[in-house]
Amino acid sequence: MHGEYKVPGGKLVVVDLEVRDGRIADFHLAGDFFLEPDDALADIDAAVNGLPDTADAATIAGAVRAALPAGAVLLGFTPEAVGTAVRRALVVAPGWTDFDWEVVHDGPVSPRMNLALDEVLTMRVGDGRRNPTLRMWEWNESAVVIGSFQSLRNEVDPEGARRHGYDVVRRISGGGAMMMGANSIVTYSLYVPASLVAGMTFADSYAFLDDWVLHALRSLGIDAVYQPLNDIAGPSGKIGGAAQKRLAGGGVLHHATLSYDMDGQVMTEVLRIGREKLSDKGTVSAAKRVDPLRSQTGLPREAIIERFIDTFSTLYGASTGHITDEEYAEAEDLVRTKFATDAWLHRVP
Repeated sequence: MHGEYKVPGGKLVVVDLEVRDGRIADFHLAGDFFLEPDDALADIDAAVNGLPDTADAATIAGAVRAALPAGAVLLGFTPEAVGTAVRRALVVAPGWTDFDWEVVHDGPVSPRMNLALDEVLTMRVGDGRRNPTLRMWEWNESAVVIGSFQSLRNEVDPEGARRHGYDVVRRISGGGAMMMGANSIVTYSLYVPASLVAGMTFADSYAFLDDWVLHALRSLGIDAVYQPLNDIAGPSGKIGGAAQKRLAGGGVLHHATLSYDMDGQVMTEVLRIGREKLSDKGTVSAAKRVDPLRSQTGLPREAIIERFIDTFSTLYGASTGHITDEEYAEAEDLVRTKFATDAWLHRVP
């Protein structure tokens, strides 16, 4: 069995192993990481050999950590990365390039339609009716998108939202509220089979699915990093955040919103949570919490999106795709029956 795991922002971890009588055997670790002292590699191999093939990533990581000699230095990988690679080998998890990817960047639709498309396309990837897909969002009205489990009254100031022309909608993934001002953010969704993140913890899958966008941001001159659980940040602060939803049919939705040009004052007048976060951190201005892409790159929003698409396509061999008429029709029906209803918006009052 063979497993690989590219540590987000780090190195490639490769494992080869067999299973005999329910135990890991003939385990060997390799990769382009750095490890001192040299013989610590044999210690890691010995620690994993003999573990039950049902051991989870945390158990494997614990065994590796306990076996390391005092003063051992691991650069570009961690014991947790070894655990993830082992689990991916045991479940025969595919990599990015094992799929035929599509990139979709169609014309603008309403925020509710974007949310409905997220659910429809995730279901279709899960049941095999669509190839795994990266979709860049476009929209034709401003909205606040709250997380699936957020309280509407606790998160949004309705008077401030009306004054600034923001509708309020609810998505199917968890996480915090995001302000979708016209031409002020960059949002993308990934629709992937669950097999792509098999063997990973929920937390690890966040960084794994956003690793490509760190490459894109760095190519634009931004020293971007991933901050657990779900933030993308630069030297001057937070750039954006991600959210995820796993559907029963085997599809995984992973989407992220990055600020292009955020008005910090408007944010504090529309989002109640913005005020609380600011006071908790002793921050005077919301603009200091959200670091817009425009100020760091000097590029139009369209150029940043183009770089994202080019980076993803180059890394994973993606081709250009489009939403089909059938998918649009299915999403429109979902808007009518779910995303535009008061029952959905107020599911958490």
